[in-house]
Amino acid sequence: MKIALLTLGCKLNYAESSTYERGFVAAGLEPVPWREKADIYLVNTCTVTETANRKCRSAIRKLHRLNPAAPIVVTGCYAELKADEVAAIDGVARVFRAGEKAEVVRGTLTLLGAYASPGWLSPKAGLSHSPLPAVGEQPFCAYSSGERTRSFLKVQDGCDNFCHYCTVPYARGRSRNIPICEAVKMAREIAAKGIKEIVLTGVNTGDFGRTTGESFLDLLKALNDVDGIERYRISSIEPNLLTEEIVDWIASGTKFQPHFHIPLQAGCDELLAAMGRKYTTAQFADKISYIRKAMEGPGKLPVFFGIDVMAGLPGETPELFEKTVRFLEDLRPAFIHVFPYSKRPGTPAAVMPGQVPESEKAARAARLEELCSLLHEEFAAGCKGLPATVLWESREKDGTMGGYTGNYIRLTRPYDPAKVNTLEEVLI
Repeated sequence: MKIALLTLGCKLNYAESSTYERGFVAAGLEPVPWREKADIYLVNTCTVTETANRKCRSAIRKLHRLNPAAPIVVTGCYAELKADEVAAIDGVARVFRAGEKAEVVRGTLTLLGAYASPGWLSPKAGLSHSPLPAVGEQPFCAYSSGERTRSFLKVQDGCDNFCHYCTVPYARGRSRNIPICEAVKMAREIAAKGIKEIVLTGVNTGDFGRTTGESFLDLLKALNDVDGIERYRISSIEPNLLTEEIVDWIASGTKFQPHFHIPLQAGCDELLAAMGRKYTTAQFADKISYIRKAMEGPGKLPVFFGIDVMAGLPGETPELFEKTVRFLEDLRPAFIHVFPYSKRPGTPAAVMPGQVPESEKAARAARLEELCSLLHEEFAAGCKGLPATVLWESREKDGTMGGYTGNYIRLTRPYDPAKVNTLEEVLI
């Protein structure tokens, strides 16, 4: 029996889908690319924007056209927020809600068996309406294993912040985490597969410990001792949760790389306050400055900062947008992840005055993308000639192989199979 998995959205979804796939393989199913005809399909959805919702619906319909006889199983954030809407799409046989992720493999296998038998009656019979997981419940453990060199390890799920533009707390539930012992166990499994680098993922990763009484720093220290894993990265962390204690420990000489993904969302205090963010621009800038002072210096690589910014938040006047641009120009991150604001029904921001026209959002996003290109080129140029360690990956289409330095600069060289999944000292 063949199963095809299609994953949309964030790295957290990819970690979960990879874990589902390992379960299906253990049960005897053969994973095939989602564009191929399969006996059953699983779609892991995203709902971060209305565009994401449309892509999910389009993907489900495309799979149904590919094989109308195959049942389609749907999970993920869009499936949580719009379960009935998803269940009504032709071909959908089961929707797994956020509280059912640990049951996806078993439930899908049960459905497949029922579908294959003469007694299977209704494709909607398996639709569940279980509630979101409560505070204190352990999230679904997951890690990705599709790449030879890198794995995304999910250590936390959910969020308690309820920022005014965001539906994540409704889609993924309240903040909760796995115990450190479980994270270490999965890290050892990853190391046993020969993978050298782990990226820690979560919805609000730095909030780790809320449900177990442990701390994020204790997690980092425990993972740092896992044999076989050579490098770690933190996928995304709120600036108020990246404490000076954590920074000082990372800077003391650990496996954690000089690479941080920190959400900003707006470079002006007026919008940060209006959106319910928990810091000011001054606090954000101070945190970046502290990290640079702690981790940079002679013979050390500049720290790579990836910064999330939204264009066209409600109430963003041209003057406030210019404040954001000036703030980013002064901050000079290595990369800006630009997101045009998408109105999410049910959030406070959706009904706020001062909604920005779509054309203006697009224009502002384009300007931020231009600034991103300039800053990234500047960052890469500043690293030229510096010594660095690169983890080489598999062969590229052009016959080369690529890899990332500790501070996330992409390098290429002629393909050498003996170098794949090895660390090498180079000059950038």
